[in-house]
Amino acid sequence: MGNLFGTDGVRGVANIELTPELAFQLGFKGAYVLNKKNQGGNKILVGRDTRISGTMLESAIAAGICAAGLETVLLGVIPTPGVAYLTKKEDAVAGIVISASHNPAEDNGIKFFGSNGYKLPDAVEDEIEELILKQGEINRVTGRNVGIVSRMPNAAEIYAEYLVEQIGSDLSGLKIVVDGANGAASLIAPGIFKKLGADVISINCAPNGLNINADCGSTHTESLSRAVVYHKADIGLAFDGDADRLMAVDEKGVLLDGDKTMVICANHLKKNGELFENKLVVTIMSNMGLKIAMEKAGIQVLSTKVGDRYVLEKMLETGAVLGGEQSGHIIFSNINTTGDGLVTALYLLTVLQKEGVVLSDLAAQMQHLPQVMKNVRVKTKVDWDSNAQIMEAIHAGADKLGEEGRILVRPSGTEPLLRVMAEGPNEEELHEIVEGISRIIYKNLG
Repeated sequence: MGNLFGTDGVRGVANIELTPELAFQLGFKGAYVLNKKNQGGNKILVGRDTRISGTMLESAIAAGICAAGLETVLLGVIPTPGVAYLTKKEDAVAGIVISASHNPAEDNGIKFFGSNGYKLPDAVEDEIEELILKQGEINRVTGRNVGIVSRMPNAAEIYAEYLVEQIGSDLSGLKIVVDGANGAASLIAPGIFKKLGADVISINCAPNGLNINADCGSTHTESLSRAVVYHKADIGLAFDGDADRLMAVDEKGVLLDGDKTMVICANHLKKNGELFENKLVVTIMSNMGLKIAMEKAGIQVLSTKVGDRYVLEKMLETGAVLGGEQSGHIIFSNINTTGDGLVTALYLLTVLQKEGVVLSDLAAQMQHLPQVMKNVRVKTKVDWDSNAQIMEAIHAGADKLGEEGRILVRPSGTEPLLRVMAEGPNEEELHEIVEGISRIIYKNLG
């Protein structure tokens, strides 16, 4: 990838790194590239989360799309997977999401979906990027060929109705605490669960443009855990800012990450003969405990590099119907074309209701091996793995763990960070190894 697109679109501090000028160029040249590859339709759908900068960037992107001669359809605040679904449903040229997911409010991002509802291949992003960075000339349309802007005011409701139709089940008797992260899920998630009969307590569902992900949501589940215990709820559900990921909390307030959720769902799908060829796709970040649990269940685990786009590629290649990341990006390919927090929540609730046991019992199907991770802020991520001192520290840690554990160091796709992870039976030893490697990284690159 080049200088603009990371593992999940273009991100940066809004109005500093991700400027309206850049947003215009992404809309203009993105529309130009994607329209060339399109066989029909002339509109691009644009959705956003609740960040204060969202409308500013939305206006700039819309102007760029119209300058390329296409219609812009504004969806308003809607979860990212809702944009993916509607892009395919409406036979649009593309879908664009304005969101920085779990990042703080001052950040924002822009990512594209193709007409099929899938994230763009790297090669297409590179083509858009090259046009922008090399300031490639494109003939501008004039007169009647200039695009217009329209709105789809009920976009989020259409998406919600689809989810209820596809996987909605009777949730009567379940008490659920929903943490909307003051983001895109805040406006529709509680209503979906109430419609299905659940008793719903909502927290962090009052977005003001600045409080998205602020000590809440899938990356800060402490308040959710407290609320679940206080209200004696059966489950807590935490979304991130754009609702493409989910973290759950059991009735005791204990967190279930994406790995445990996938194990629960995979076992239930297999039990019902719905797990195609008994395959589950995960990334290299998944805990070794997942692989142990799936091996006992007779389910094959396939691993990819980090990023839900790579999980999806492997799912499409192998026919797997379930895959995802430890972070809670989980894909049910028979329902949607991307990671979908609401789909995951509805499926997990269905399993909980049908199995008739408490969530902690379901979570016990997998035992985590201790895993320690640290983010190291660096000035550059380029050629970090060519640094002799860093590699020596990693190899020394791996030798110390032996076959009972592993070390994984990788650059963040969205932030100036190197992520250091160690996994094995002895947590104290893992902390020592991670701290040692992190110090060497910071000394050389920080």
